[in-house]
Amino acid sequence: MAIAHRRIGTGPVRVIVLHDWFGTSANWGSVLDHLDPEGFSYVFLDYRGYGDRRDVPGRHTLAEIADDVLELADQLGWDTFSLLGHSMGGKAVQQVLVRAPERVEKLIGLAPVPAAPYAMDDATHALFHGAATDPEKRRVILDLVTGNRVSRHWLDRMVAHSLAVSRPEAFAGYLASWQPLDLSAAVKGNTVPVLVLVGEYDLAITPDVMRDTWQASYPDCRIVTVPGSGHYPPHETPVAFVTEVEAFLRI
Repeated sequence: MAIAHRRIGTGPVRVIVLHDWFGTSANWGSVLDHLDPEGFSYVFLDYRGYGDRRDVPGRHTLAEIADDVLELADQLGWDTFSLLGHSMGGKAVQQVLVRAPERVEKLIGLAPVPAAPYAMDDATHALFHGAATDPEKRRVILDLVTGNRVSRHWLDRMVAHSLAVSRPEAFAGYLASWQPLDLSAAVKGNTVPVLVLVGEYDLAITPDVMRDTWQASYPDCRIVTVPGSGHYPPHETPVAFVTEVEAFLRI
């Protein structure tokens, strides 16, 4: 059965884009208006239980996301492609890399979860694992990762979107998959070109964390701090985000 997806552009540089824990293929702010449709082909995939695939049953794991990415690439006739993953999607693109390294041209992590298990103290564990059923916990997380500085209206819209477009069991299932998963040994030393983008106000995924994890794993990894942004550059600083992504992909 064909995998539903959102496509922007018909250009020669092929990119599969994976969203974050809260988002969908549609929740990329105004970035979708700024992508170069002549130079690039961007394909945005919703995970099972999210967005256009909200009613598609699944196990809700990163391994399943990787299976769907590779099936979608086959469906598109893409032997090779680059990957862009946001937050949880940043760990999912590494799962794809582990599964099929010969098919991945470049890797972009946007405020990406590292390959190792994501450490949580008791309070953080309760916050994250309670977010599937508690909208206020989702709001607290979003406020934290954007540096406690974004507008109340934006937070309200992001929480409402996440509740509307994802099934609670999928939201909980993906967290149970990405948080303890350890891909660090499998990716260590991989020479794929990597760009990591991290917002200067992100209180969870910081440049120091990226240097200690992503840059320690990938020899060809460059870290760029995005000024004026927290965890969501596509919403907070969309033109700067697109400029960095497309300059890296064009090299």
